[in-house]
Amino acid sequence: MFSQPLNRARVEAAVALAQIVFHHFQIELPPFAAWTVADWERAGPAHDEVRHCMLGWDVTDFGSRDFSHIGRTLFTLRNGNLHDARYPKSYAEKLIIDPEGQRAPAHFHRTKREDIINRGGGNVLIQLTNVDAADHPVGGALSVVVDGCRRTIASGETVRIRPGESLCIPPRTIHQFWGEEGTGHRIDGIGYTVSSEVSSVCDDLKDNFFFADLTRFPVIVEDAPRTVYLCNEYPAAQVPTP
Repeated sequence: MFSQPLNRARVEAAVALAQIVFHHFQIELPPFAAWTVADWERAGPAHDEVRHCMLGWDVTDFGSRDFSHIGRTLFTLRNGNLHDARYPKSYAEKLIIDPEGQRAPAHFHRTKREDIINRGGGNVLIQLTNVDAADHPVGGALSVVVDGCRRTIASGETVRIRPGESLCIPPRTIHQFWGEEGTGHRIDGIGYTVSSEVSSVCDDLKDNFFFADLTRFPVIVEDAPRTVYLCNEYPAAQVPTP
């Protein structure tokens, strides 16, 4: 089995590839998506919402040591902060790259409610499972809403959403989603789909619950120069000297 810690070279390559994929799908990013390390090291407190709400690039293998299969490249466009009254937004939005063969690990959130929206490419498959009061997966029926239409599925069932469709995931629902093989737009031989997540405030530090020895933000092996900061890496604001 392939096993290698997430390294800076892989992170840099993932961000560069994401920019190509977003351009392919004609998705524009905010200007700070192109900021360099030097730009952030000069940036003052006016940009603290980006820092403190963890906006921007997000590349993780969740500690799986297998980024190609269990990993994600995302870009957080907007978010609030449940622990800081300066950032009262009650909502969040992320863009997610869905290459064939890669997915996030199964997980759930205690507080976050989210819509997964297929923004284009191929189909997105979403597996949903009930969780009991002790945080264990359980069977039974599960009510889901796809584009405002409620349906009942079996716990553990996978729902397909096509481009333009969306599915709402309530809190305390185990979920895992990925691009369906053979349906995405081909870029350098790999099929890509882009999804987005519109949700209540995303607290990635405290509201992610996994079913293995995984973590939301793993330690990155520094084997190459950093050209971009990830959303959990920004330096503190530079305050001008009087």
